[in-house]
Amino acid sequence: MNILGAREVERAAVEKVDVLVGRGDLITPLAKERAADLGVRIIRADASAAPVPAPRVPPVSSLPAAKPAGAQQLRRPPPPPAGSTVNALYRRGAPVLGGLRPDGAGESGSRPTGSRPRVAVIGAGHVGSITTLRLAESDLFAEVVLIDVVDGLAAGVALDLWHSAGLAGFGTTIRGSTELADIAGVDYVIMTAGKPRKPGMTRTDLTSANADIVGPIADRIAELAPDSVVVMVANPLEEMTHLARIRTGFPAERVLGMAGVLDSARFCSLVALTGMCRPQEVRAYALGSHGPEMVIPLSQATVGGRPIRTQLDPVTLQGIVDRTRDSGAEVVSLLKTGSAYFAPGQSAALMAITMASGSSAILACAVEPTGQYGLRDTRVGLPVRLGPHGLLEIVELPLEQEELTALQAAAGRLSERIREVSVDASGGVLLAR
Repeated sequence: MNILGAREVERAAVEKVDVLVGRGDLITPLAKERAADLGVRIIRADASAAPVPAPRVPPVSSLPAAKPAGAQQLRRPPPPPAGSTVNALYRRGAPVLGGLRPDGAGESGSRPTGSRPRVAVIGAGHVGSITTLRLAESDLFAEVVLIDVVDGLAAGVALDLWHSAGLAGFGTTIRGSTELADIAGVDYVIMTAGKPRKPGMTRTDLTSANADIVGPIADRIAELAPDSVVVMVANPLEEMTHLARIRTGFPAERVLGMAGVLDSARFCSLVALTGMCRPQEVRAYALGSHGPEMVIPLSQATVGGRPIRTQLDPVTLQGIVDRTRDSGAEVVSLLKTGSAYFAPGQSAALMAITMASGSSAILACAVEPTGQYGLRDTRVGLPVRLGPHGLLEIVELPLEQEELTALQAAAGRLSERIREVSVDASGGVLLAR
């Protein structure tokens, strides 16, 4: 005996075929309702049996007649169009918002001028889940599309997060899918998919494995969302951002790396551990690389608007800088499996939120300089302002000479590493070692 569920009905709808049911097989109520929604016939294999009837929404003519003028009357919605979701939407195992469109979006997924933007998060692991939640909670977006190759993972996370909408007070639609095609027409893509570090690994150790993941996805982003801004989270950050830039063919202004936002936040939180302030009272920028070449110019760091070097001694400050630089590895070593995700997810979301909101805040992001700080032909963390379509400007801070020298040295080493990531004639990734 087999049990026919909604998934088999939905597959038949895509393939435009009837569903044949063998003798003794069972049909779930949800499967019958989905068949009604999608116009799929369920036919018993034994020829003597008639097609299994599926419940239908009564036509308007069968609804009760309107009450006389002045009488209270409940408003009834019109019957749904063919193929839409009716009662099946409310049953366990029903499609996750599959029949709903985000506000302002058309059938193609595009949005008219003036409507809220759409954003896709690729990778429904811990970082992707936190990123999705923070994006939805901002209520700036019409829809967040969460994508993952693991069957049911993105859909399950999306449904779980949507259940929190009433608690958090947001109306952003969250949709989970295994199909990259569902990112079509989005305005922002946040790429969190990739292998995490394990204890003892450096970020650079992930280059080959994550290049095999990032490259093909970048190709599809270029095809499906050609006007989008891409925010890279996968490690090693600078190399993967460079690879995404090559494979999408997008202007450098529309392929950004999330690293400085996270490292700056880590520095601010560690300063607050001294007990002298709250984390949000600290302003500082982590520049250079998301790794050993990180540069935190203390001449630009303040606490409550006052220079940080007037409030903390040099030894304490250097200890905080060193711990910030190694914070990712510290979390990995404590977790034993996996890597940090709360702060990285929130950092990635902040970049998209900043772009969508039109904020003028200065963030540290991995970008491609065009002469600022004496740098070119590299991918390095710098202070920037973002706009709705990506990088708006690189902000040149008055760094001390020692800080500028350290930043330029970091950029030089990054330049060497990103040159190791190239693409052959067939689009394959080559890692020169």
